[in-house]
Amino acid sequence: MLKKGIIFSLIFALLLTGVSMAFTPVEASADDTVNFGYVEWPGVTVKTAVASQILEDIGYETESSSYMQQVLFQGMRTGDVDAFLGTWLPTMEVNYREYYEDGVVEEVVTNLEQVLYATAVPEYVYEAGVTSMADLNEHADKFDHTIYGLEPGNDGNIIIQDAIDDGIYDLDDWTMMESSTAGMLAEVERATSQEEWIAFNGWEPHWMNLAYDIKYLDDPENIWGEDDKVLTVVRSGYGDEQPEVYRFLEQFVIDQDIQNEWIYEYGHEDRDPEDVAQEWIGNNMDLVLEFLDGVESADGQPATEVIQEVYN
Repeated sequence: MLKKGIIFSLIFALLLTGVSMAFTPVEASADDTVNFGYVEWPGVTVKTAVASQILEDIGYETESSSYMQQVLFQGMRTGDVDAFLGTWLPTMEVNYREYYEDGVVEEVVTNLEQVLYATAVPEYVYEAGVTSMADLNEHADKFDHTIYGLEPGNDGNIIIQDAIDDGIYDLDDWTMMESSTAGMLAEVERATSQEEWIAFNGWEPHWMNLAYDIKYLDDPENIWGEDDKVLTVVRSGYGDEQPEVYRFLEQFVIDQDIQNEWIYEYGHEDRDPEDVAQEWIGNNMDLVLEFLDGVESADGQPATEVIQEVYN
């Protein structure tokens, strides 16, 4: 609101002094800015950067902001967030269901299939006999009665905490250690370098599956759910407001190999997500053209022609 107030004040001042203002037709107004929300996970961070860069290349303004999950979905309720490319289901159901049932969000497309979020251990722990969640408590002392997770409010943390609270897998005297992706993987790095025992919330695609020898535990009580997938969701009614952006989001679908590449470049090689996005777009124009098939740029031109001119 402060930013808008400053803009309006400047316009008013210029009008009073008789100064004219000119705008190029490809520039979107502030109200047309595509507001992406994301959680600070490597996959959705780069995915959001790629989508933002493509839209900016065809004349749209974008803004990306990071949130915890509950705050992000609340932002969709208030209209501050337009789109989220990382709704991981069914794992995220605990934070997502309320907003979906209330009609706050609309599911656009499954942008990534065949994903996994579950409790993981190093391979040497798995080979020692811990192959299932049901095996954890038998070796509780070796794990220091602890499972490592991500940021507070993360759905995986909630799944484990609920299991602890309900005594599932006899975990009632265990601790869910909240941290962050970087903090959790630092513990994995430390433990595996000394062949200590550790259990943590792991997922794929992610570079952790390349950097560490890890195994995912069986889940006979099905606390993690089945058939994980990642959805693109938008706030309800957004397709009517921005039909061209919506069509692009419908067609913005990738596979595990692409996501692994993005995650490795950003999360492991520590590259800026915007640099990763721009390089990938330039090197994969055939796929980008599929994303933009039938989409118009901000000034009404075929988006496929506009973006090819940008990268020629």
